[in-house]
Amino acid sequence: MWYKSNIIFCVLLLASCGFEPLYVERQGDSGWSYYQATFDTSITDEIAQIKVEPAPDRIGQLVRNELLDTFTPKGVPDKPKYRLQIEDISKKTTDQAMRDDITATRKRVEYKLTYALFDAKTGKKLVSGDTLALLGYDIMANPYSTTFSEKKIEKDAAKIMSNDISLRVAAYFHSVLTKRGNPNEL
Repeated sequence: MWYKSNIIFCVLLLASCGFEPLYVERQGDSGWSYYQATFDTSITDEIAQIKVEPAPDRIGQLVRNELLDTFTPKGVPDKPKYRLQIEDISKKTTDQAMRDDITATRKRVEYKLTYALFDAKTGKKLVSGDTLALLGYDIMANPYSTTFSEKKIEKDAAKIMSNDISLRVAAYFHSVLTKRGNPNEL
């Protein structure tokens, strides 16, 4: 019984803190459209108009594929309003957990990339930034296991960085659309 009162308390606390869903727009003063069973899809419609440019390097291609799945699950738009470019991809590997014979038993890998969202018509930069993923893997006695671990963290890093980019781009559209109210004014 106590857990029901805790859940109700948490919902009320969340409602009073100013939390706003990212992909749902407020419709007037009557409340959130989510609770009225109608959805304002202007943010997702704008995000679906992004063309993710081909990226260099394997990690860039993995990030691009993740972004394509997130932004345009129904396919790339014929006439995109925006272009997202992935640039300056770097990978830094550091040895960790050294043995007595100065060989490493673990690697720390830092992936970093820069991205920019442009207006397709004007070429104006709308959003840009850096994203970073820090991961590590153990160096095994079996080289295949080590190679598998390297590939896995590469995929994990791509997912982490693409999620970061997706959230930042969605937050940009959320801020622009809530200020202007009309996606056609973008």
